[in-house]
Amino acid sequence: MSALRLIFMGTPDFSVPVLERLIAAGHDIVCVYSQPPRPAGRGQKQTPTPVHACAERHGIEVRTPKSFAADDVRRDFLSLNADAAVVVAYGLILPKLVLAGPRLGCINIHASLLPRWRGAAPIQRAIMAGDTQSGITIMQMDEGLDTGDILAMEKIELPPDITATELHDQLSTIGADLIVATLDDVAAERITPLSQPSAGAIYAAKIDKAEGRIDWRKPASAIDRLVRALTPWPGVWFVHDGERIKIFNLSVVDDGSGAKPGTVLDNHLKIACGDGAVVINELQRPGKKRAASAEVLRGYTIAAGTLLAG
Repeated sequence: MSALRLIFMGTPDFSVPVLERLIAAGHDIVCVYSQPPRPAGRGQKQTPTPVHACAERHGIEVRTPKSFAADDVRRDFLSLNADAAVVVAYGLILPKLVLAGPRLGCINIHASLLPRWRGAAPIQRAIMAGDTQSGITIMQMDEGLDTGDILAMEKIELPPDITATELHDQLSTIGADLIVATLDDVAAERITPLSQPSAGAIYAAKIDKAEGRIDWRKPASAIDRLVRALTPWPGVWFVHDGERIKIFNLSVVDDGSGAKPGTVLDNHLKIACGDGAVVINELQRPGKKRAASAEVLRGYTIAAGTLLAG
């Protein structure tokens, strides 16, 4: 392996193992770009992103432009004279001048098997759709949305009970390992980029908080996927007695009751769905701690026969 002069561009926790792996592999990270600090916590203190914090721990310069529209921002990027820019969940659009700036271009790590699930939320959308496979795609970035030529790909099988947190962590680790090998191959000209096929292209739209509201008319299996995909953020919830109650874990069960979707079928939070039923195992009331349903129900009643709102 020959050490490369790299720019790293990323923002959330997902990107941190990649940065750590590139540093450990001996590459020269000349600068890190991340989203600007944002208010967080009770005091709304300006807080750097996970990537920003990681870079500072390693003594790497961090830049946090709000966009690349300004000439000076683009000029400062180009002046780094990097061999490549590695981009992982950065969150800003890069103009053509920036994409073409590094000697080897800008290389993106994307958490799906492109062209399926281009866009902002590939992990959540894959689980919500019931996909049986996922993986990491490394691509040469172009001006389109995750449309660049494929440099490398690694597939994994998804167990039927996988959560977004589990898939997030697994794909982050895979991406960190795969980018190191891919950079070696790109630098040595051992890779022939492959154009993405047009068949199978689908967009992974950004998650809207409103998507977390349960529609009990949906099949129990779809509600289960929703909980696994949107926990812990933005969360899945229903309304009872004016309270928004969050669900963290549930089980899919058979239901021969013929009850209207949303009907509470017993005293253990078995709920009728459009097809089948679910048993809520863990939930959280507003202002309370997350807890097992049995514990919550000792001091809070959701009686059998109640018709829950979404």
